[in-house]
Amino acid sequence: MTNLNVAIFGCSGAIGKALCIEYTKKQNIDNIIAYSRSGENFENDLIKSIKVDYCNEESLSNASSSLQFKLDIIIVAIGALENPEKSIKDLSAQKFLDMFNANTIPTALIAKYFLPCLHRDKTTKFASISARVGSIEDNELGGWYSYRASKSALNMILKGLSIEQKRSNKNSIIFGLHPGTVNSKLSRPFQKKDKEYFSPEFSANKLIDVIDTKTTDDNGKIFAWDNKSIPY
Repeated sequence: MTNLNVAIFGCSGAIGKALCIEYTKKQNIDNIIAYSRSGENFENDLIKSIKVDYCNEESLSNASSSLQFKLDIIIVAIGALENPEKSIKDLSAQKFLDMFNANTIPTALIAKYFLPCLHRDKTTKFASISARVGSIEDNELGGWYSYRASKSALNMILKGLSIEQKRSNKNSIIFGLHPGTVNSKLSRPFQKKDKEYFSPEFSANKLIDVIDTKTTDDNGKIFAWDNKSIPY
């Protein structure tokens, strides 16, 4: 089996960093390209760290054009959650702008410049970290308007990409991933004392397992860390 080239975006975050490290433990990996805003440093020869601004098209264009080989897997592990609204009274235009800039737009722009970097003649996978609370059908608690909306919009972008990319490569698979509630900077302000949280390493391993199992039948869908499908 041919070894894989993997690009991971958001490698300064808990999940993105863990994904990079866990992929180094697999036997079928040739290259891991670790993209982050900070240029996160990894002490591993298999990982090449590159600094990039996810919302700057020139930065993304330069990063994609500098690749010396085609990619097999792209994972976008970018996101933020700040002061989620408990009520409609907490809404503000700025919160919506912040959440869409953090959770939605980066995946769309990364896809614009990096989907052409995927192989055209073999199975490829493009996955982005979504969230269960982005599901419209599964929303039974309300609140968190801007965060939920940004993740719902992300799911729609992934669905659209899954249809368009299929025209270039019938073996393309594009999907969303819910990592579970991970002990990280993002979740820490909302953690409860009586609840257990995944370590980034545990979540990364589960997500890699999910990615490995995906086939063309899964194109355009959203999956949780346990490989169960999440409704839109």
